Amino acid sequence: MKNEEKDLLPRTKMFARRIIRLYCALAKNDTVAQVLGKQALRAGTSVGANYREANRARSKAKFISKLGDCLKEADETLYWLELMIDENVVPSRRLTPLAEEANELVAIFITILKRARGHE
Repeated sequence: MKNEEKDLLPRTKMFARRIIRLYCALAKNDTVAQVLGKQALRAGTSVGANYREANRARSKAKFISKLGDCLKEADETLYWLELMIDENVVPSRRLTPLAEEANELVAIFITILKRARGHE
């Protein structure tokens, strides 16, 4: 495993922790905030779990499959964060750094997937 890929283990875990803190800070009596927050919570915490699984894959095909799951969940998290911004659930200045991290993770997973598939 390359160093930048090892760095993703703590990075994806920190991303999940930030998503958890976001969800915990959402208004409990705001239905939209809770629905969007739960979706972001589910997707955002799945990124690191799937990446961890990818690193324990027994085959290249399984690695690529789990990495595809990482990409899907990171992109989905970005979608829910964008909706939270669009619906003014959380001020954009507070969510923008988290959305930027989700976007960076998407780009990283795309790059790793291309390399793994031999499409550099």
